[in-house]
Amino acid sequence: MSFAENLQYLRKQKDLTQEQLAEQLDVSRQSVSKWESAQSYPEMEKLLQLCSMFHCSMDTLMQGDVGKVFAKDCHGYDRAYNQFSRWITAGVALILAGIGISGILEGVGVNGDMCGAMFFVFLIAAVLILVVSGMQYNHFKEKNPWLEDFYTEEEKERAYRKYTVRIALGVGLILVALLFVIVADGKPVHDVAQAKRMDDITNGVFLLVITAAVSVLTYGGMQKEKYNIAGYNKEANPSPERRRRSALVGKLCACIMLAATIVYLLLGYLWSFWDRAWLVFLAGGILCGIVAIALSRPRDE
Repeated sequence: MSFAENLQYLRKQKDLTQEQLAEQLDVSRQSVSKWESAQSYPEMEKLLQLCSMFHCSMDTLMQGDVGKVFAKDCHGYDRAYNQFSRWITAGVALILAGIGISGILEGVGVNGDMCGAMFFVFLIAAVLILVVSGMQYNHFKEKNPWLEDFYTEEEKERAYRKYTVRIALGVGLILVALLFVIVADGKPVHDVAQAKRMDDITNGVFLLVITAAVSVLTYGGMQKEKYNIAGYNKEANPSPERRRRSALVGKLCACIMLAATIVYLLLGYLWSFWDRAWLVFLAGGILCGIVAIALSRPRDE
């Protein structure tokens, strides 16, 4: 492909008009029109600007075929997103599994303080995984702020079929967990202490099954979103207003979860409410969701 054809291709992929491209390069629309019709070529300064804007090399822009270059996963997006989705799923699963395992251990007679400490270990591991994976993925987006949609329609269709299976499996696991609780609660237990232990074990097993369900749903949803390259490009190139609001949401949610951790420790160590103190994290997560929705816009440019 010639320079003129490559420039047309890249401009259209960015959904820019000749006038918009001209404004970004500080040239006239007629200049862009002449470039795309091969009547003239831009100066070296403008060529460098074009390479930076479209994230391609000078050789590719002038003599290569950008259609072939950008139609491939040249930046390792698929591998990076797969890794990101696995780590996010693992982080979420660790939090829920920590609650469930702590409940089971308390039900079999382990000291409540020890159970609370064990959950806190799970929580620390989950937070570290979520923070590190999030930073790595954000670094990838900063290095690759725009991607060509290289997935074929066949790949997208196959991914959607997997998504429906995962959703069905996740919902099925939730129903199994509810059935288990109903059956377990139906068994009469006359000893109060034994009833308390059985409730702890039942709730722990219930949460472990819910952990599996949430993991399947989380991973399935993220894998489906992976194929939304247009959404990735929009997310990786936010407007200044959206960037400001995202930073504000992040700071508020960090403060909320820090406060939830402090409350959790106070409830556990001062009043020994380890078996119910984990609810503060559920409340914190819901509050973070409310904050994100409240600070969003219906039309987020």
